[in-house]
Parts: sequence; C-alpha cells; structure tokens
Amino acid sequence: MSLITRIIAEDAAAMEQLRAVRSLALPDWCIAAGFVRNRVWDHLHGIEPARPPVDIDVLFYDATDLATERETAYEAALDRLMPGLPWQVRNQARMHVWKELPQHRDTADAMTHWLETVTGIGVRLEADDGLTVIAPLGTDDLLNLVCRPTPYGHTRRDEYDARVAAKHWRELWPKVQFLD
Repeated sequence: MSLITRIIAEDAAAMEQLRAVRSLALPDWCIAAGFVRNRVWDHLHGIEPARPPVDIDVLFYDATDLATERETAYEAALDRLMPGLPWQVRNQARMHVWKELPQHRDTADAMTHWLETVTGIGVRLEADDGLTVIAPLGTDDLLNLVCRPTPYGHTRRDEYDARVAAKHWRELWPKVQFLD
C-alpha cells in the first residue's frame, strides 16, 4: 500500500465520501485535487486529523453527454447521500472548451492540463474496496512537499502564481517548497 492510499484508507470521512461517489457508477471517475493533496500535506506536516476540505472535486469522463445539468444532478445525488458537503462534480470531457484545447482523452489526460503537479492526483475506490491512484504527472512532488507548475501551468504562469497565493498554501503548509 502506498503512502497516499494508506492516508486515504485510514481516513474514515474520505472513505465514506469515496463510497458515496462510487455508488453513482460514474465512468472513469476519481476524487482529486485538494481531496488528496491536502490530506497528504496535512499528514506530512503532522496535522491530525486532516482539515476539512474546501471542496470535494469529483471527476469523471463521458464524451457522450457534455451537459452541465448532469453534473448538477450528480452533485444533488451526492448531497442526498452526504448532505452539506462541498461537492463539485465535473465531466472532464468538456473541460477543454474553456481552456481552448483539443478534447481530453480521459480523466487522467484532463488532469495534465491543471496548473500544478500536486493537484493532478486523484483516487478511486474500486468494487473490491481497493484504492487506485490516478496520477498522470506522478506523485513525487506531492510526497516530497514540492509544488511546481505543470507544463500547462508554465503556459499560464500568472494563473498558477495567483492560485497558489489565493489558496494560502505557503501559510497552511510551511514545509512545502515552491519551485519553478
């Protein structure tokens, strides 16, 4: 078991959230971004239990239905299962539009077009209750407390810098090194 899967597996709230999302049977899904990053960085900073998430980023990929209403319906379904949580469901098959890119091939491909490497990591709870880590850019930066822009983030450096500042990551996790 990797450190990431151990941290998630030992977090009862995270596992309950993963079970809720799994019940929707979304294609090519995971919960990503702060759901993983924040828990790992809190763990590596000795912050126990992990701080509650600002949002829970649920990703899936379905190129046959790009309607935003579907995302809203999934958020409502998750809110019925686990009320009051900050669910945010997004079909990665349509995320290329506002980024003015070709359509992504799958959820992992979409994650390579995020701004920082440590955010492009997700986990999925499989039918056998095993955890799968989806990390198209790897997990080394996350586990080594390094934050840097992705290749895509380098093309949008102002957005990357603004995001890091707005999220207060330097203050929340002082051991993290911010690299170019």
